[in-house]
Amino acid sequence: MSRAELQDAVSALRAAFDTVAACDLDLLTRDELVEVMDELESLGCQLPGLGHRLLARLQTETTAREMGAKSWKDVLRIRWRISASEANRRLTEAAVLAPRPSVTGPTLPPLLPATAVAQSRGLINPEHVEVIRKAVDKLPAWVDAVTREQFEVDLVRTAVGVGPKEVKDAAELTLFLLDQDGPEPDDTERARKRGVTKHKQRADGMIDLTATLTPEAWAVLEVLFAKYAAPGMCNPADPQPCTSGTPSQAQIDGDDRSLAQRQHDALIAVGRIALMSGELGKLNGLPVSIIIRTTLQDLESRAGVGTTGGGTRMPIKDVIRMGGHANHYLAVFDKATGSALDLFRTKRIATPEQRIMLIARDGGCTKPCCPVGAYGTQVHHVVSDWARGGLTNINDLGLACPPDNRSVNNNDPTAWTTRINDRGEVEWIPPEHLDTGQTRINTYHRPERLLRPPEEPENGSPAAEPDDGEPIRDTEADTVQPSDTPGEPGGPAPPEGHAA
Repeated sequence: MSRAELQDAVSALRAAFDTVAACDLDLLTRDELVEVMDELESLGCQLPGLGHRLLARLQTETTAREMGAKSWKDVLRIRWRISASEANRRLTEAAVLAPRPSVTGPTLPPLLPATAVAQSRGLINPEHVEVIRKAVDKLPAWVDAVTREQFEVDLVRTAVGVGPKEVKDAAELTLFLLDQDGPEPDDTERARKRGVTKHKQRADGMIDLTATLTPEAWAVLEVLFAKYAAPGMCNPADPQPCTSGTPSQAQIDGDDRSLAQRQHDALIAVGRIALMSGELGKLNGLPVSIIIRTTLQDLESRAGVGTTGGGTRMPIKDVIRMGGHANHYLAVFDKATGSALDLFRTKRIATPEQRIMLIARDGGCTKPCCPVGAYGTQVHHVVSDWARGGLTNINDLGLACPPDNRSVNNNDPTAWTTRINDRGEVEWIPPEHLDTGQTRINTYHRPERLLRPPEEPENGSPAAEPDDGEPIRDTEADTVQPSDTPGEPGGPAPPEGHAA
């Protein structure tokens, strides 16, 4: 089919939909309504198959970088404003359900041919497809190709007559029957399954972890827990918790924590020891340390929350307690506009003080919808790159994750460009292929910006002209001793604005 014929067919499909959507449904009977809904459901099941073919073909014609994105997942997410998980699902299904190009010779069939055929005929829905795809992925590595094909065909045959849950149950039973004794221990299989997953922070601030550890990983934790999770060790309820040596008998007798709670507290203690050791090197130009941003008002009122460089929300009382034994960096912001005050540097690499201020201002990667927190970002020259005469001044800088940082070229109209707007925010202008009129700034790390009009200052006070004064000089951060003064938690109180 030629390009013109395909465009005509798509236009006819849209015209047919418009005709159907304009129909009067009030006079249809129950049976007629159900019949039309059946046809639309079948069509809805077929359309993803065509989308898979188009997406697979697009990936052979161009690259994500040529489309102006750092990955194909980003192309889909930005172009059609879908979530990253939905983009990943579409890409994964296109990889196994669309015909595969070959270096030489005819096109290869899909990796899941039976599923692709059933989908193209509208016999199974997207939920069926996802269950079948995930079940095939769970097949042990030793299962031969013939058995894999038969396993897929059986699941498709089952899916034609039942719902996704029944297909999932049938797949789990078949997988169990294939390998009732479980796989023989294998280093490759263990390495594939290893992982530690952080789940979304809950409303009460707690974070759930799911871990599958290799024997080596647990051997490391095992001995650490034996030391630091012993009764009486690292107990936050003790006035002077024991973090080295042997706890006293009174500390052991007064420890009413469960084993799980003691292991939790042991992880905190071990982490603090590692952070204070000074042997962790640097992370994107800063010594590996916990960075928390908050507001002066929250510090003085002992209320509200702070946010870490990784995006974790912390109660302000925890921020103050942690600040009692940490090195402090002060990030000063303009009272009227909320923009960070300039450090007037002309070096290419941002200073640690500048990076602290950027973390406090941006919170993470400034590209719209990018979830990478401040710990995973680099300092990006927003207005003009250093190689083209740009200055390393705070009001010319922003945070960007490495792939997004590399995607910017302010002198290339086919690439992403960046600029600083009048409110001191980093704006990202997409290339032509990805520009659908979407937002230019990222509120993922600073959702509080959505709660007030853009022109309203963060502290709610009327806007005032910024004071003209001497530029802040670049100095080394000093170690600040704890203070008992209410207005000075963990050191001198910062000026009006923000502190990190």
